[in-house]
Amino acid sequence: MDRNILRNILILTGSTAALAPTYAQTTRKPNIIYIMCDDMGYGDLGCYGQHYISTPCIDQMAREGMRFTQAYAGSPVSAPSRACLMTGQHSGHTWVRGNKEHWKSSPIIYYGDNADHTQVGQEPYDTAHIILPEVLKLNGYTTGMFGKWAGGYEGSTSTPKTRGIDEYFGYICQHQAHAYYPNFLNRYSPSRGDTDVVRIVLEDNIRYGMPCSDTYEQRTQYSADLIHREAMAWLEERAKHPDVPFAGLLTYTLPHAELFQPRDSLLSGYQKMFHDEKSYAGSPGTMYHYTDCAHSQFAAMITRLDAYVGEVLTFLREHGLDENTIVVFTSDNGPHEEGGADPTFFNRDGLLRGIKRSTHEGGIRIPYIVRWPGHVKAGTVNDHQLAFYDVMPTVCELIGDEGFPEKYVNPRLTHDYFDGISFAPTLLGHEGEQLRHDFLYWEFHETDMMGVRMGEWKLVVKAGECKLYNLADDLHEDNDVSALYPDIVARMKQIIRQEHTESALFRVTLP
Repeated sequence: MDRNILRNILILTGSTAALAPTYAQTTRKPNIIYIMCDDMGYGDLGCYGQHYISTPCIDQMAREGMRFTQAYAGSPVSAPSRACLMTGQHSGHTWVRGNKEHWKSSPIIYYGDNADHTQVGQEPYDTAHIILPEVLKLNGYTTGMFGKWAGGYEGSTSTPKTRGIDEYFGYICQHQAHAYYPNFLNRYSPSRGDTDVVRIVLEDNIRYGMPCSDTYEQRTQYSADLIHREAMAWLEERAKHPDVPFAGLLTYTLPHAELFQPRDSLLSGYQKMFHDEKSYAGSPGTMYHYTDCAHSQFAAMITRLDAYVGEVLTFLREHGLDENTIVVFTSDNGPHEEGGADPTFFNRDGLLRGIKRSTHEGGIRIPYIVRWPGHVKAGTVNDHQLAFYDVMPTVCELIGDEGFPEKYVNPRLTHDYFDGISFAPTLLGHEGEQLRHDFLYWEFHETDMMGVRMGEWKLVVKAGECKLYNLADDLHEDNDVSALYPDIVARMKQIIRQEHTESALFRVTLP
């Protein structure tokens, strides 16, 4: 039988032990917790220079691990960036390259008096190409995901149930995730009797109106807390089975808009701190509720997220899992200005140009911290250039899965791309063995932008027009030097033509 067909059968039945490598039988594999927040900018953490927002737990994590200064998301927006992480492909090769919605033509259903859609979610991942949770399952891991999925819609060919996730709780649909007090969340939990992804109706919420209504603020079931509690309960269960390696994808939705959360001490503390506040009138169509304290809301969201991270790290220490668990913290793309958010206010040093949806540095360069006591040297700051599509080969190397990528190429596809390079040597202090990218690549149809980084050269393409920057002395990308270096531009344009594969769903203008 074709190995890829066998792989899919075993993933669907949960019987992947037959394909697990012999490494699993001889070495205790590391656990993995990959924490990816939503729309946090490069400069939104204290350890990356933030002065207004308190992030003591993540800052401590950086002191205990390796902090990368030149790490990049897969795309400047959520769904395609996550697709690059999941597939090991850059956005010129992966199927999902934008936030294509599948709920707009769906019939309406009511929760109380509140209208919602009967089917929600985004464009599914290509089922012919393996994704990261499936790789982990084939290596004997128990997998859990808590937060945003964004890799398919309800009932599609690509949901947590069908793509290697043992336990899931959160938002299948990233549009639904715009509301922090939603009508429902999604769950897939066979241990609770789920045979497919189901909706968990938040009964205390649906008694009141949707965002921007007069009663919305009376809702009490805050999704970020609910998702985090489910993640911690899953970790509690994993601690009872120390001989079975686990991998948790904690894809928290903070600090994405809407800017609305419990009015507790976190929020009130920042309200006392910020005297020059910003208000936002609300937008029912986007599900962003109004606020009179946008700065305080945004800062408190990040500090709340920091507390979640601290709770995870404390749990690992207290349960003897610390030294055998790799913990990663990152963001899916650059900072947003939606729902009243103000990235200019919080990043007044202007280090990077651009925000979410831009292939300038501010839209794609993200915080990236890796902590693994006894393996990753504490307090290290590293300038290795990496992107989300490097995670899959890195994980394979760290867990002893040999033969990547050849063993995972689908022979039924004319081309099955894997674009990543493992940065495990950098993590483990063997930088002399570290391979480096000749270039990094991005494209995003919504703003018709492309980007290529080649060493210190950065080419930004918008609607086919090229601009070249030298990041070594122009990190803010202010000075277009394309006229001075036509040979460099020509070489980088050739990279684009070489790397871009056509997509009927997500079209961009080539240079």
